Amino acid sequence: QVQLVESGGGLVQAGGSLRLSCAASGRTFSNYHMGWFRQAPGKEREIVAAISWSGGRTYYSGAVKGRFTISRDNAKKMVWLQMNSLKAEDTAVYYCASAQRPPDQQPILSGEYVYWGQGTQVTVSS
Repeated sequence: QVQLVESGGGLVQAGGSLRLSCAASGRTFSNYHMGWFRQAPGKEREIVAAISWSGGRTYYSGAVKGRFTISRDNAKKMVWLQMNSLKAEDTAVYYCASAQRPPDQQPILSGEYVYWGQGTQVTVSS
């Protein structure tokens, strides 16, 4: 089992940056693919970025590609989401999640993720 705790959210002006952190507990963290999702008011939860168990593969949604970077450190049991050039439409609650899938897969659907954090609010003012 994996427990996830996000931090680093806050209020930032458009064009600014934030770095979200996700701290994981559990002995098998390195077995899990990890993802960042977000949910804005009145909208469905959507994937932002995902990273494979080894960190060797990453995925970004079209809305954030080129602006956000996902990374992980298995020894520290940490996942980060560096968010640059933030826009008002990036405002949402951001969630960290873990998926236990075969090593060669890259899960990007929320239903593929088993464990979720409580979320952290990101608000971008225009």
